[in-house]
Formats: sequence, C-alpha cells, structure tokens
Amino acid sequence: MAGRIRREDVEAVRERARIEEVVGAHVQLKSAGVGSLKGLCPFHDERSPSFHVRPTVGRYHCFGCGEGGDVIAFVQKIDGLGFAEAVEYLADRVGVQLRYEDGGAPRPGEEPGRRRRLLDAHKVAEEFYREQLAAPAAAAGRQFLAERGFDRSAAEQFGVGFAPQGWDGLLRHLRGRGFTEAELVASGLVSQGQRGVYDRFRGRLVWPIREVTGETVGFGARRLFDEDTGPKYLNTPETTLYRKSQVLYGLDLAKKEMQREHKVVVVEGYTDVMAMHLSGVGTAVATCGTAFGPDHARIVRRLIGDGGGSAGVQLATGESVGGEVIFTFDGDAAGQKAALRAFGEDQSFAAQTFVAVEPGGMDPCELRQHRGPDAVRALVGSRQPLFEFVLRSTLAAYDLGTAEGRIAALRAAAPVVAGIRDTALRPEYTRLLAGWLGIEDLETVRRAVSSAGRATGRPGASVGSDENARRFGGPGDGRAQNGTRPGPAAPGGRDPVAQVERTALEVVLQEPLLVPVEFDDLAADAFVAPAHRAVHEAVRAAGGLATARDLVVAGDATAWVGAVLEQAGDTVQPFVTALAVAPLPEDRPDAVADYVRGVVLRLVEIGFTRHIAELRGRLQRMDAAADPAAYQAAFADLVSLEGRRRLLRDSA
Repeated sequence: MAGRIRREDVEAVRERARIEEVVGAHVQLKSAGVGSLKGLCPFHDERSPSFHVRPTVGRYHCFGCGEGGDVIAFVQKIDGLGFAEAVEYLADRVGVQLRYEDGGAPRPGEEPGRRRRLLDAHKVAEEFYREQLAAPAAAAGRQFLAERGFDRSAAEQFGVGFAPQGWDGLLRHLRGRGFTEAELVASGLVSQGQRGVYDRFRGRLVWPIREVTGETVGFGARRLFDEDTGPKYLNTPETTLYRKSQVLYGLDLAKKEMQREHKVVVVEGYTDVMAMHLSGVGTAVATCGTAFGPDHARIVRRLIGDGGGSAGVQLATGESVGGEVIFTFDGDAAGQKAALRAFGEDQSFAAQTFVAVEPGGMDPCELRQHRGPDAVRALVGSRQPLFEFVLRSTLAAYDLGTAEGRIAALRAAAPVVAGIRDTALRPEYTRLLAGWLGIEDLETVRRAVSSAGRATGRPGASVGSDENARRFGGPGDGRAQNGTRPGPAAPGGRDPVAQVERTALEVVLQEPLLVPVEFDDLAADAFVAPAHRAVHEAVRAAGGLATARDLVVAGDATAWVGAVLEQAGDTVQPFVTALAVAPLPEDRPDAVADYVRGVVLRLVEIGFTRHIAELRGRLQRMDAAADPAAYQAAFADLVSLEGRRRLLRDSA
C-alpha cells in the first residue's frame, strides 16, 4: 500500500484544479450572481437548478439534495473514487507531482510521473487500434461485429479497434511517439520475449477498458483467426494501471445512468455490454476476465448510492426503492452455477441483488441479434431476487411430488436460507420456502433452517449493519470524504434574525475583504441559532477576519474556507460549505460592498438590542436603594450601549 499523500500536495491539487472546469465537464453552469454559478444537480433529478458553485472559494453545494464539498469531493462523488484516487486523478490533470509519506512512490513500482506516461501510451494505442479497424487487414474484425449486429457507429461509440497481425505494429508506432521500451513493457501493451519485445495483441478485435474517469488503462482482445492459438479472450496483464479486480468494462459509459437510476446490470462480456447499451439499458457493465468481487462491489456501491439496507425490498413484485444490482446469467447449468457463486460471495448487495435469466441460454448480444432490443429490455425487466433464484434452482433438482423429495429438497435449501445474512429477510424466505416445498407446517421449515445455521455457523450481521458499511465505504462508515454527512439543522423559515445571522456568515466566508472590522468584535453569544453559533466559533478559531484577509490578499481565498472547515469538524462542515457557496441576494457588483457592510452591521445592531433588553430587564429587577453602586453601573452600561447603537445606525 502506498502511504498517505502529503498534505501540501493535496492542497496544491485543490488550488490548481479549477472547480468550475471540473464541474463544468458534467454540469452546464450559468451565472447566478456575483462570483456564483449554478446548474442542474448531477446527483439527483431536478427541473430547476439548485446546484451552486463558487469558484473563488473552491466549493460546490446543492440546496436540493445537500451534496457539497470541494473539487476533490466532487470527483469522488461523480466518478465513484476514493479520496486518494480522486487526488491522483486531479493531480494528473493539473500537473501536480504527488509525494507520499512512506518515501515517495505513488504506487509500488511507479516512478514519479510514470502513471501519466502510461496513460498517455494507452491513449495513443487506442487511437492506433481504432484507425486499424478501417484497414483491409481488419475485414475479419468488421465481419465479426456485423454478424453480431454492430455497425461502424457502434464500434466508434465503444472505441472498438483492431490489432494488426504483425509482431510490432503498435510497438513501432509507440516508439515513434517517444515512448521507451521500459514504459511499454510496464504498460502491458507489449510483452517481453527471448528475442525482445513484441505486441501483446495481434490479429484481434480490441476493446478499450477505461477507469470511471474515462482514462483507458487496458484492453480486452478477442481472437479472430484460426492460426491464433491463444485464448479466446486476452486481456491486459496486471499492471500499476490495470487490476482486473478493480475495473469494469463500460463503467465510464454507464456511470451517469447508474447514478440516475441507482441501478447496475452486470453482464459477462464486451459484446453483451454493447448490446445492452444499444438496446436502451445504459447501466450495463462487465467484469474483465474475473468474477464480480468485493472491489467491484465497492465501486458500484459508490455510484448507485447503495446503502445496503433491506427496507426497500418488496418480495411480491421484485421492486426495490434502494439501489439494484442485476446479474444476467444464462438459463443453463453454467448460469445457475454462476448465480450460486454470486450468492456465495460476501452478499455485498444481498437485499437488492437480482438475477435476470434467459431461459433459452442466449446471452444479451445473441438476444438482441435474434429478437431485438425489446427482448433485451424485457430480460432486465424480468429480474428476480437473487435468493429466490438460488432457492428455486436448488429445489429444481428434486422431485417435490414425493415426501422423500420434499424432505431432501428442504435439507438442501435450508442452508441457503440460513446463509442469508440479513436477519429481516430470513423469516420471509423461510415462509416462501415452505410454500414452494408444499410443506404446511411452517415450524418444520423453521427448525430445518435454524439447524442448518447452527451446523454451518453462517448467519451473520445484517447486510445493512455498520460493519458492512465500514467495509464497503457506504453510509455508516463514519467518514465524511464527500462532505455530505448530515450536519446540524440549518435555521431557516421566516425568522428575520436567523436570516441575518446566516447571511452574515455567508459574506464572511465569501467576501471577507468587504466585511467591516466590527464582525470580529461579536461575542460568542452573538449568534442565537446553534448551527450559526457553531460556524461562528469555527470562524473565530480559524483566525477571524485578520487571517481571512491575509489569505485572500495573498490570492488564496480557498484556503480561508478550508481553514474554517478544519475548525468546524465533520458535523458542521456541510453547513459551512453551503454558506460558502450560497448565492448572495445582492447580485450587482457595484452594490455588493454596501450590502456586505449593511448585513454585518445589522447583526451587530441586533446584538446591541439584545443586550440593551437584557440590561433593562436587570435594572427593573434591581433595588436602587439597596445597592446604588451596582444600579448606577448597570445604568451606565445601558446608556453606553444605547449610544453605541445610535452611532452604528448613523454610520450605516
């Protein structure tokens, strides 16, 4: 494992990666007033834009769904990346060389700058392969695609290319573009033999395998010619860029639909992904030469927003209000075996995992070819819960028309139900199993399931548990990398004092150079609303206006908001982000300064008024004759405060 990225390098990435450009690649942004941009939120469906970006402070916030954070948090959320992965992606984009606390290597075996070079090599290789698909020598590849219903535009859409049959076509091309032999070997694009290096892919159709960010990190290649004695499908070997357990073919194309629909369809091949997408199932992805595993689950969970709970499951209809993972398997024995293997995994999505089976044994590509796109969509629509599929497949091996067959089936199926980790689902499937078996005595089935559970020790924590969330980075993991953990309730409504408090904090975070010095004189109790008081405390702890002005004058407005966020803590951070991004009511550039001054002085005046009221109440309760000195002192304080309030009003 590489060490943590040095903090100063993370800050350099935040500073150089312009949030309006990164967000603008996904959201059409329009002006929303002075220094503010807005657009339709990419994280939830909406008709009116509530997603705001403020470039000067480097933050975004959606006032509809509550998502918010900095440029790194946006990349994490939109691309389903971890914190370090998002920083590395942005660092590549803006040219920041990252250093790591374990001594400097970004990844085991990587040299500084090597990752960018390998990505560039893959980009050039993809362009080369795509050009070769139009060459006469690629006729077999074009025929392969045509026979499966894929025309030229489909090939272009998915980046399909052709690797020439020669030994060094790509090698010579990449050398001509300045890549060294060591870089090409490290990329996996060429192989090392006794006589030197040569192209890894030769005489094959080639599909680019991309990260969620769209960067090509490897290739999958399909055999075309009889003289090719290699495997039917050949993938890039494990490299520092390409790890088959962490990539999904088609993810770059499917991610937006996955986020919108909270759904993913997992198929078994590259042509299946193409068929699904061309049939209108835009959430389809495929593993690359390996089974769907925990790392894939982690990636998918981030994109579909799967919380791992079971509350949304409705067994009668197969519908779920939560995220859905749908596996497509053939209806033959191999397909059933694959489903059982999926069930035997860690049940990462147990409460919302489904299986879509084509009884005739056709894969999605064949289904589209023979029956059309409607049949492909119908296949996905016919999904059934994974547990139900596994149980019915188990029961199908027995003769349920005899008592002996039913008891044997019960013994085989009971461990399956006992293995369901979601304790809320186990009783329901126990009842369903009794019905499918035709056993009227439900207690008999319950005892069999209980006995199987004790024998195997399989019943565990529910799928929605905090432990499961911690392991897969979902809700309940205690982290706030996306800046979206629930914060303190933000006061709103029509309370005029709360509105003044909120707006004063907005201008302090957004326009500290325009804020009058009186802000720093505000006492700790100047803000009545608890959430506002917490932000004010963070502002004071970060150094107040003096620090804010030093940072902004030095050209680093983002550092000021960052300093406040550090002092705010996880619970208050989302609210700070919202305040830093919120559009100000005054959007005329020449009037902003007066507006900011007026807001802050209004808050100071409210504080004076509150203290004057408190002093008047205390004077009414005091006995002037019993303690004349104390009474005179309180009266003097009242006169002083009223005088200061009068001067404040005159200067406003």
